[in-house]
Amino acid sequence: MSSANTGRRVVAALACAAAVAVSAATAAALSRSTVTYKTPEVTLVRADGKRVSLPRELDDGRPVLLNFIFTTCSSICPLTSRTLEEFQRKLGSEAPSVHLMSISIDPEQDTPKRLAQYAQKFHAGPSWQYYTGTLAASIAAQRAFDVYRGEKMSHTPVTLMRATPGEPWLRIEGFATPDELLADYRKLLLAAP
Repeated sequence: MSSANTGRRVVAALACAAAVAVSAATAAALSRSTVTYKTPEVTLVRADGKRVSLPRELDDGRPVLLNFIFTTCSSICPLTSRTLEEFQRKLGSEAPSVHLMSISIDPEQDTPKRLAQYAQKFHAGPSWQYYTGTLAASIAAQRAFDVYRGEKMSHTPVTLMRATPGEPWLRIEGFATPDELLADYRKLLLAAP
């Protein structure tokens, strides 16, 4: 065996070991908990410009998957948005029956127009909506769901999921894969009353 082949095999083995280590670290960093939240009576503005009540948007009868983003984020938000894009794709014909919601934590920059452009970038279907509003409304929503970290650069990846209105939320902290989200979603549906 030539030293070039041996070198390639060593590099391939190291790459494989690194991929396994990264996968294990990602899985270990993911945490799930069941939490009950009280939704604040705040008004938000959807990307289509319509003013809406946050409690009514959350309680429209569909299962909800919720996260918090900002459009100028270059790390966490694009990854979680890509994950939701793929989750939405994997839902296939079920996608319209799941309400995906992304609330901006930077409402001073994230206008409805900017959110609409961001939604388009991640191929958001009609059941995936983006929200902005006043800074006070955004902070109230963030605090209600325990994701407020003082300023946008300190945010962490959190995805919240609920099968039906009035039920507790599944809180997923860390970077879940689309397949993990889909599995969690299916489990929630099976456990729903």
